[in-house]
Amino acid sequence: MATLRALVLGCTLKPSPAPSSSDQLGREVLAALGEHGVEGDLVRIVDHDVRFGVSVDEGDGDGWPAIRAKVMAAHILIIATPIWMGQPSSVCKMVLQRLDAELSEKDEEGRLLTYGKVGAVAVVGNEDGAHHTTAEVLQALNDVGFTAPAAACTYWVGEAMGKVDYNDAGPKPDTTGATTKTLAANAAHLARLLADRQYPPS
Repeated sequence: MATLRALVLGCTLKPSPAPSSSDQLGREVLAALGEHGVEGDLVRIVDHDVRFGVSVDEGDGDGWPAIRAKVMAAHILIIATPIWMGQPSSVCKMVLQRLDAELSEKDEEGRLLTYGKVGAVAVVGNEDGAHHTTAEVLQALNDVGFTAPAAACTYWVGEAMGKVDYNDAGPKPDTTGATTKTLAANAAHLARLLADRQYPPS
C-alpha cells in the first residue's frame, strides 16, 4: 500500500518561533512513527488564522480549510496540547470544535470522511490533568469518526507549579519516550489495518 501519513496539530498558545513543549512531544511522536514507515508533518495552529466556528470553512480568509485538507490526507491525526487549568488548551478546544463539522461530511456510502483515520493525543504540562485532557480529546476525536488505538496517548507532567518545561527537562527514554514508541507502533499498525479494510457502511 502507499506510505502512511501522519499529521500533528500543535495546540500550543505560543506562536512561532517560540519554543513549544507540546510541539516537541508532537515531533517526537512523528519521529517514532517514522520508524514504522509513516511520514508526517506538524502544523502549529496559532501560526494560522483559524477562525472560531463549527463549519469546514468560516470564510473571509479562514485558515482552517488548508489545515483540514492536511487532516483529510493523513491516515493518523495526533492532537498535541498543553494542559491549562487541568484541561486541554483553548486552541485544542477550538480545533475539536472545527472538527465537529465532519459530522456533516460523508462519502457516497454514508460514512464520515474521517472513518478509517486513527486519532491519538500528546499532552504536556506542569500540573495534573494529563488523563483528563486525554479523555476529553480522545472522546471528541471518536465522536467525529476517528479510531483510537491501544495506548493512544503519550504525556509528560512536570512538578506542579514547576518552572521546568518538557523541552527543557532532557531525554526521558524510559518514561515518556517508551510511551511514545508504543503509541507510534500501535497507531501505525491500526492505520494499516484500516487503510486495507475500511469500515462497512451502516
